[in-house]
Amino acid sequence: MSTVYAYPTLVGKIEATVRAARIDGKPIQLSLISQRDQVVALHQVERDDWTEGVLDLEVSLPVDELADGPWSAVTCVAVLTEGATNTRVVSRLERRRDDRYWRGEVRVRRSTHLARAVLYVSVVGSHGGVDGRVLGTSDSPWIVDLLARTPTRQCDLEILKADFRDGPQEWLRPFMEAPWLIDTTGEQPTVLLNTSFEGLAELLSGARGPLEKATAGLVAGQIAGEAWAAMFHSALCDLEIDEDGTPRFPGGWRESVLRSMLPEVFPGLSLPEALGEAHSRRSDGRGWAEVQSRIQFAAGRRGQVPKNLTAAIRAVSRAQEGASR
Repeated sequence: MSTVYAYPTLVGKIEATVRAARIDGKPIQLSLISQRDQVVALHQVERDDWTEGVLDLEVSLPVDELADGPWSAVTCVAVLTEGATNTRVVSRLERRRDDRYWRGEVRVRRSTHLARAVLYVSVVGSHGGVDGRVLGTSDSPWIVDLLARTPTRQCDLEILKADFRDGPQEWLRPFMEAPWLIDTTGEQPTVLLNTSFEGLAELLSGARGPLEKATAGLVAGQIAGEAWAAMFHSALCDLEIDEDGTPRFPGGWRESVLRSMLPEVFPGLSLPEALGEAHSRRSDGRGWAEVQSRIQFAAGRRGQVPKNLTAAIRAVSRAQEGASR
């Protein structure tokens, strides 16, 4: 659905590009920045204890339209948000004289983000004597993924906070003792974090010491692993079946999940063969219990569960060694 404004807005395209990125002052490999998928992957940087990432952003605006339009005091800002932590960081971009691009830095602090942050650009200006009017936003946002090994937009997983006990969504009341739920019924899979579960939100968004950070990483990995498993099962339930009984990919995020996980669940098979095998085993139950173990293993790997568990065990061991001295 498009938003309708009571004042003129930009028609031309607004494009944002992440040209480079640094972690604690050190440049990351360009292979971790996908211009095609518009994703920056910050997990595979050979360290988990980084403090701050900096993205070098370049934005192209419809210059002629801005020059001829009825707006004044035009500025361009980058907005980095994440629903899981209620984080919203606004960075002002600048344009030098005779430069057609707006440029600036976007800072990503590890302590204020959980999994996937969304980066988009807004053009703001004055019209009709009113300041701060939104004149346009970038057509497609960038994803800053703190858990991904590779910069691919396989699935946009939204993370939201909700009060399962006293919140307005009554359907969550029976699950008030659950720390989180995975909802795969909509157009976008969603992780609902239970704010009434004591200490969960604070742990995920405010971990400070090594032990707290390791614990938060372990919980985040567990959530991600459960989400991948739930999405895989949901995708299998929505397969399209041809008249001859051949399954076809369902499209959307479900197709992305299946194409991503099937090679790990059925290694050695082509994608069509793996899809047919998954559908067949689920339908007739033949060997389905064994497939469940493969799904759990593949989902856990994608959620970084083994790595996060290892980090948590080491953090506990170091804390115990320090206490015994």
